[in-house]
Amino acid sequence: LAHDLKTPLASVIGYLNLLRDEGQISEELRQKYLSVSLDKAERLEELINEFFEIAKFNLSNITLRYSRISLMRMFEMLLYEFQPMFHEKNLNCSLMISEDIMIRCDADKIQRVFDNILKNAVIYSFEGTDIEIAVVRKEENVEITFTNCGDTIPEEKLERIFEQFYRLDQGRSTNGTGLGLSIAKQIVTRHKGTLTAASENDLTVFTVTLPLLAAVS
Repeated sequence: LAHDLKTPLASVIGYLNLLRDEGQISEELRQKYLSVSLDKAERLEELINEFFEIAKFNLSNITLRYSRISLMRMFEMLLYEFQPMFHEKNLNCSLMISEDIMIRCDADKIQRVFDNILKNAVIYSFEGTDIEIAVVRKEENVEITFTNCGDTIPEEKLERIFEQFYRLDQGRSTNGTGLGLSIAKQIVTRHKGTLTAASENDLTVFTVTLPLLAAVS
C-alpha cells in the first residue's frame, strides 16, 4: 500500500519542487511539469478512493440502498463517460440490449461494478479492437457479459483474479491496485448475484448475474 501511494506522490512533489526552484524555465517546460503533476495527483486520488472503497466493502454491516433502475440508461451513461478512454486506445464498445430491463439494486454500487469491469477491459484490450456488452433477461435473473480482445489470461491467474490486491501484470503499477475486481465481486455477492471470468483464444469474458428484483438484505 505504501509503495502504491508513495510513487505518484513522489512524482508530484518532485515536479512541484522543480517548478519552485528553477528560476528561468520555459513556458513549454512549465506546462509539461504541471501536466505530469496533475496526472500523478489524479492517480493518487484514484488510489486513495480505491483504498477507502475496499475498507467500506470489508465491513459486515454495510447497508445496500435499493432502488429500481434502468440497465439501458445506466449503460448509456457509463459508455458516454468512457468515450475518452475508448478513443485513447481506438476501441469500439457496443451495447447489445433488446429491451429496457429494470432491476432492483443499490444503483451506485452496481454502477461501480460495471465501471470496474469495463475499466479492466479497456486496460487489457488490444488497440483497435472491440468490447462487447450484452444484457439478457433470464427468467428471474439478468445476465450481463463484458467481452474484450486481449492476451488470454492463464488458468492459474484466472483463479486469482478476484483476490484483493492481485494484478495480472505485477510489474505495471499503472494498472491499478488490484482492488477493482475484488470490490466488484463483493458488491455482486451482496446482491445475491455472481461474478465469473473466462478467457481463451484472446477473448476474455466477465459475466455478472443479478436477480431482477433482489430482496432487501
